[in-house]
Amino acid sequence: MNDRAKLASDQWEKERPDIDSKIMALVGRLLEATSLIERDWLYPLASQFELHQGEFDVIATLRRSGEPYALTPTALYESLMLSSGAMTSRLDRLENKGLIERGRAPEDRRSILVKLTPAGLALIDKILPLHVANEQQALAALSQAEQRQLDTLLTKLLTGLHNVP
Repeated sequence: MNDRAKLASDQWEKERPDIDSKIMALVGRLLEATSLIERDWLYPLASQFELHQGEFDVIATLRRSGEPYALTPTALYESLMLSSGAMTSRLDRLENKGLIERGRAPEDRRSILVKLTPAGLALIDKILPLHVANEQQALAALSQAEQRQLDTLLTKLLTGLHNVP
């Protein structure tokens, strides 16, 4: 493996010994790990089913919401941390593929609900076990104990990042 973060850190250490280049290497590794997992593991699996990763995220979010597998567009984009414009284009593509449908909410006719179609539900139920196995394989370099430790540390980091003013 070419440790680009270490190379960059070593270069900064030489050029600017007054800064903490080790922290730069750590953040670089986090970013590279995210990029590799997305590029080499998540995107290829979604594309096998003619989905973009973002489309997979939408149907997975609807599925995990429980029956009737329906949410408002606002609940969806807040759950996925997207802008409403990005959500609209994803929903348009998924509706064109017959995986979701948009309709009026029964309790509030002014509100729209996005719902998985039977085809969307069947597809996500088919993909989900493959997705979990894919994620397990992506993290296979770490033992179960190391995965739990990483999860704990990332949870702590994210909590701290969300609480920064």
